[in-house]
Amino acid sequence: MPWLILIIAGCFEVLWALGLKSSEGFTRLGPSVFTVITLFLSLFLLSVALRNIPIGTAYAAWTSIGALGTAIAGVMLYNEPIGFVKVACLLMILGGVAGLRLIS
Repeated sequence: MPWLILIIAGCFEVLWALGLKSSEGFTRLGPSVFTVITLFLSLFLLSVALRNIPIGTAYAAWTSIGALGTAIAGVMLYNEPIGFVKVACLLMILGGVAGLRLIS
């Protein structure tokens, strides 16, 4: 269950990052409120997961989920460029988190 909570926290991290872009520097009320709420939920769920997962592992996984999810969303939603090197780097992040999960 702690890992599921951590994954959900990472998903909320993706959402707040996307909200941050949509808020245009906190100048748009709706996206700004969305960003603050999802940021709070992400941090709260991370803190719950930290009860059972070592902080180094949990934080690395949480930020990796956010980085991977946000990069994928950027490509899909904002037509950001994607190439072999970017995909390879994202796969290395994924491999690192998988390795941390296996040793924890």
